[in-house]
Amino acid sequence: MDIVILGRIGYDLYSEEPHVPLAQVRRFSRYLGGSSANMAVGLSRLGARVGIVSCLGADSLSQFLIDFLRAEKVDTARIQTRAGFLPSLCLTEVSPPDRFPQVFYRHDAVDTLLTTAPGDLDYVAQTRMFITNGTSLCASPSREATYRALERARQAGCRVVLDVDYRAMSWPGPEEAGLAVRLALPYVDVLIGNQPELMLVAGEPTLDRATEKLRKFGLPVLVSKLGEQGTRVWTGDQSVFLPPYKVEVCTTIGAGDGFASGFLYALLQGLPVEECLHYGNAAAAIVVSRLSCSEAMPALAEVRELIRSQRTAPSVSEPRP
Repeated sequence: MDIVILGRIGYDLYSEEPHVPLAQVRRFSRYLGGSSANMAVGLSRLGARVGIVSCLGADSLSQFLIDFLRAEKVDTARIQTRAGFLPSLCLTEVSPPDRFPQVFYRHDAVDTLLTTAPGDLDYVAQTRMFITNGTSLCASPSREATYRALERARQAGCRVVLDVDYRAMSWPGPEEAGLAVRLALPYVDVLIGNQPELMLVAGEPTLDRATEKLRKFGLPVLVSKLGEQGTRVWTGDQSVFLPPYKVEVCTTIGAGDGFASGFLYALLQGLPVEECLHYGNAAAAIVVSRLSCSEAMPALAEVRELIRSQRTAPSVSEPRP
């Protein structure tokens, strides 16, 4: 296995009525969702061998999600089942180019019931890269399961990735979320977050101060997603910035998962950080040009073609004194 991902698998409903307010939408299309599941699909489509550790219910919606992952060649052998509990649900309005409000249903979501048996930890330990996210830390027993998996992955020498993935409805408050992620940082090689997420984790009011503080944790790679401005990656004392690739936006939902898939796939191949940014930004651009997250994930040939057609040189800089 190249990559094992631990985290949530969700059920998404996207409006089929563009520019209609969510409260008035009558028709939706269903998709697999959840950041971890989206990344699993994205990485598998790029050519990585991917497995997922998660928890679903015994209902028909959960079966749809498992079937979708299997069809995408994601190993589902470590998906646990808890009868009587349901996957989280997300409904999304589609009003391009910049309005995509969402409603989440995550009360007692089944992914928070994840536990890690010895076999699950062995599964994590045999991979080259282990990926998890902050949402998995929002409640017990998934919080403890995630910390155990992080510890085991680090002991086994896996490259460990944490996507902050902050969802306010999953937490009592942002302070609790920031603390939970900070406690995981000693195990992490790659931290990925957007501007508000990095500020939340660092407990700082500005991105510059947050970045400075997080770099002092000794993170080998710190990824700052800057939305329509692009992406900046810190490695040691050096930062690399790349503006976004240009496409017509259908929906911005899933851009972060697309970026993570492309960036981490390239990182797994041993490519330089500058090249990893190209893969990440190109994959994100393709995702935002399509509807949904999981089904929008591109194939490797699509990512490479977009890079070929729009490639620009990233800017490399030393940190300010």
